[in-house]
Amino acid sequence: MSLKKPFWIAFAILITISILSFTIMNSTKEKTKLHYLIREPKIKTANPPLVILLHGVGGNEQNLFSFAPELPDNFVVVSARGPLTFGPNSFAWFQVDFSTGKPQINAEQAENSRLMLIDFITDLKSEINFNSDEVYLMGFSQGGIMSYSVALTAPEKVKGIAVMSGRLLPEIKPFMADEKRLEKLKIFISHGKQDAVLNYQYAIDATDFLKTKNLNPDFHSYEEGHTVNRQMFDDVNLWLKNNNR
Repeated sequence: MSLKKPFWIAFAILITISILSFTIMNSTKEKTKLHYLIREPKIKTANPPLVILLHGVGGNEQNLFSFAPELPDNFVVVSARGPLTFGPNSFAWFQVDFSTGKPQINAEQAENSRLMLIDFITDLKSEINFNSDEVYLMGFSQGGIMSYSVALTAPEKVKGIAVMSGRLLPEIKPFMADEKRLEKLKIFISHGKQDAVLNYQYAIDATDFLKTKNLNPDFHSYEEGHTVNRQMFDDVNLWLKNNNR
């Protein structure tokens, strides 16, 4: 996972400053299959919206949680850890091999993680309070891939997804929900034109394919590599706010 250093440092400082204003919690109740961190809403409401952050391959739940202080104040923010352990503080949703020049995935692991995330959304209800009609997934790289896979096969579970530097797996297309079930799904796509890990063309292809399903993704491109910069975050944050009005 690549994040610009000044951006990363700035958010680390914000976490330190904001630590007293919201709760960071590890899931120890064991009612969910995935370990996670949580930021409670800064503005208390009866049924707050929920955004679930999904990290990339080799990352962990701390990565995208650095964004938590600046995500909308009325949201519950949950950052989930992938189920596969690659090393100390290194996790993933599925194994991937880039040796051929194109990503080759472990399809069984990807499918297991898709089902696990669907269950995770359901199981979270037993641990935290949120509006089941206002659930968003925000994923970077492999986390973006999982966001597509969950939302396009189980759109009743999520209102919208934000896919940052990800791709839509061809393996998931045969299992997609029909257009009627997908019609209300909100989609944000961002991708760097200089991405050397997951080529920019993946974002274009996904956008074009989704339009054939009568979906209208909000697509943003940047002169960047495989990373999240300040402008990318500001754009996805604004999208999240606008869709929760």
